[in-house]
Amino acid sequence: MSNRVNAGARLDRLPIGPFHTRVLWLIGMGMFFDSFDNTLSSSVLAAMLKSGWSTLQLNSVFMSSTFVGLTIGAALAGWLSDKCGRRFAYQFNLAIFGGMALVSAFAPSMPWLIAARFIMGIGMGAEYVMGYGLIIEFVPPSHRGRYLGKLALIGGSGVFVTAVVATLVVPWIGWRPMFVIGGIGTLWVWWMRRHLPESPRWLERVGRHAEAEEIMRAIEKDAGVTTPLSSAPQATAPAKEPHWVPLSTLFSRTVIRRTLLAIVVNVVCLFGSYSLTGWMPTFFVKQGMSVTHSLGFTAAMMGGWIAGPLFLSYVSDKMGRRTAIMVFAGVCACLGAIYPFLTSATAIISCGFLLVSSVAIFLTLGLGMTPEMFPTEYRFRGGGVAQMFGRLGLIGSPFIVLELFNRFGISGVVFAISGAYIFIAILIMVAGIETNQQSLEALEPEELPEAETALASTATRR
Repeated sequence: MSNRVNAGARLDRLPIGPFHTRVLWLIGMGMFFDSFDNTLSSSVLAAMLKSGWSTLQLNSVFMSSTFVGLTIGAALAGWLSDKCGRRFAYQFNLAIFGGMALVSAFAPSMPWLIAARFIMGIGMGAEYVMGYGLIIEFVPPSHRGRYLGKLALIGGSGVFVTAVVATLVVPWIGWRPMFVIGGIGTLWVWWMRRHLPESPRWLERVGRHAEAEEIMRAIEKDAGVTTPLSSAPQATAPAKEPHWVPLSTLFSRTVIRRTLLAIVVNVVCLFGSYSLTGWMPTFFVKQGMSVTHSLGFTAAMMGGWIAGPLFLSYVSDKMGRRTAIMVFAGVCACLGAIYPFLTSATAIISCGFLLVSSVAIFLTLGLGMTPEMFPTEYRFRGGGVAQMFGRLGLIGSPFIVLELFNRFGISGVVFAISGAYIFIAILIMVAGIETNQQSLEALEPEELPEAETALASTATRR
């Protein structure tokens, strides 16, 4: 193609600088408030349970309604991102969950709060699909693992900050201000993200070459590059005519292995993280702790959402995603097996901190590796479908967790999660692919002939 932009190769050879830092923070702060709004459920549900405003059963419905919204949001985000652009879809989801967070603060009853949370969940479900997918489209392969860790560090800080803020706010003021804080913060990020550029990789793939070239030149100028970077010989891929790839491609002969692997990884990632962080305060309250002590224990352990990604940012590019997933899945399983038998407060907090750190690392690796496995044309739909199935598994998980807790106590819950981690470690060892230090274009699977000519070109859409 004479007008080829070569956006992928030029982005991959771009020196790391202020542009990447801005993109990291614009994406990361959205994930921060997504984490804040998502994990505030653990603190507000415990408080509502203690005050009699809700019950364990209504709490389960609340969490399941959230997961239904997250499921719809993940699927919608993938389609919108590949069809209408990354930037449009990104702003759309922030407006939804920021606005509905403020509405939730004024809910007159639990059923109203559940309804508001469902709509809020649709917006939240898009954030992690898009966050990890977009950061890898801008960052060179030599730094992708580090930036995935940094992104998770910013997002994971939201989990820790939620626990700390809840400890200070909920016992003294109540649970409603938690939604106000999250809503205002989210809408602030929505305003700041107007500076986030569209992905040149996506623009080029849909045939909008002039826009892709304009953005690429602005990025290169920002990085101090005076002439467009040429592509490295090994990074140059055959030019492709713009075309819309149907969703069925995810289940085609050359792609289905990646799709199924991504689905299973996302199911285990999300089940493990939500089951631990979402239910810890409630379990502690049911075991006789006060709400204040329960939230204090949780806040101490939630520091792992900062420590884990921070550690990962230094080792991911060295270990590789495949190896690291196997290692930390095993660590999660081992710590999960030890955790229920601890009795002293120090041991519970220490082991809990290490367990949450490992869970955060595993979640980051799983969600970060998912978009790396799919080409630009359907990268976000691939990630969206994987997270959609992960969220579907979570819809029934509150009831499963509740039944396990009622029958076997907290040990039954943690042992079930440990078993899931062992399974995924074996699966990755057998069927996983290594995405580390490779350009996104080099990772693309071979296209089937029918996919290459499917439907009309998106280049006709302006």
